[in-house]
Amino acid sequence: MKALQVSIMGLCLTGFLACAQNSKTPKQVLDSFSEKFPTAKYVKWDKENETEWEAEFKMDGIKYSANFDTDGAWKETEHKVKSSEVPEQIKTALTTAFPDSKIEDIEVSDTKSGRFYEFMIEKGETDMEIVIDSKGNIVKKEMKDEEDSDND
Repeated sequence: MKALQVSIMGLCLTGFLACAQNSKTPKQVLDSFSEKFPTAKYVKWDKENETEWEAEFKMDGIKYSANFDTDGAWKETEHKVKSSEVPEQIKTALTTAFPDSKIEDIEVSDTKSGRFYEFMIEKGETDMEIVIDSKGNIVKKEMKDEEDSDND
């Protein structure tokens, strides 16, 4: 009986370790991630699409997501921020273009092209995603319907 319990525990542990390592994620993606984020913890991998992998992880107590192409090239890192962490120039650009709107969510997106601030706002009955670059230029304005908002 005791040998059976030990065997079951061993199988459970082996299954857990296999899931934690996600052997389907390409080695070059894992290597690039480890090099770029050496202090990342609690890493979870998912295939974003046919050419991209996404890691969700924690670093310095903050939740991040980072995307890499299948060759291991870094594409983007995102994390949520508070309004108080957004530069005044960016807040001014948003409130000037969308007065009387309510900010529901803010993320910072770092890419090879630079830093972008992504806002989910509500203006009346309309939900929108607004992306502003680090110079205060609105680079994207997209209407969101209820389904889009619920899935983000």
